[in-house]
Amino acid sequence: MTKLDRLTRSVPDARDISAELAAAGVRLSFGGSVHDPTDPIGRLLFNALAMVAEFESDLIRARTREGMAVAREKGRLRGRSPKLSPAQEKHLVELHAAGNHSSAELAELFTVGRATV
Repeated sequence: MTKLDRLTRSVPDARDISAELAAAGVRLSFGGSVHDPTDPIGRLLFNALAMVAEFESDLIRARTREGMAVAREKGRLRGRSPKLSPAQEKHLVELHAAGNHSSAELAELFTVGRATV
């Protein structure tokens, strides 16, 4: 696939980018040939490549969802494990509610990030 799949993941985005490039007077080079994005053939080529890139992106998403469903059925997809055990979480909440420690101190005490606290 061309570098277009890295440029955009949808046809509307590709059209917007093509319009910006055309307004700036930029010509597009595909496979060694240069195309003007303002002429019909250049627009057709750019849109066709954008459609292929969007199709590939959709296929990747569908395959990923399918793989996750299979893993979930086999019990292999559990998600991220919690950073704190239920007892640690209860203790942290009690300390936080008491108001004697800052979030940064609690984060250091439990070796977690402040966002976790």
